[in-house]
Amino acid sequence: MYVCICRAVTESEVHECIADGATSAKQIKDATGAGGDCALCVRKICAILKRSEDLATVA
Repeated sequence: MYVCICRAVTESEVHECIADGATSAKQIKDATGAGGDCALCVRKICAILKRSEDLATVA
């Protein structure tokens, strides 16, 4: 599923960035461009980051 329509960034790409060490929406924007245009996807990116942090603390 696309997270960022403007830059055609998928949820998988965001997860890859997180796996590579990204911990903020800015780091994901720098790596993928997501959030650099209209910024409507930033909330979704933050939710994915939070979910991954929650999963990391449980594991």
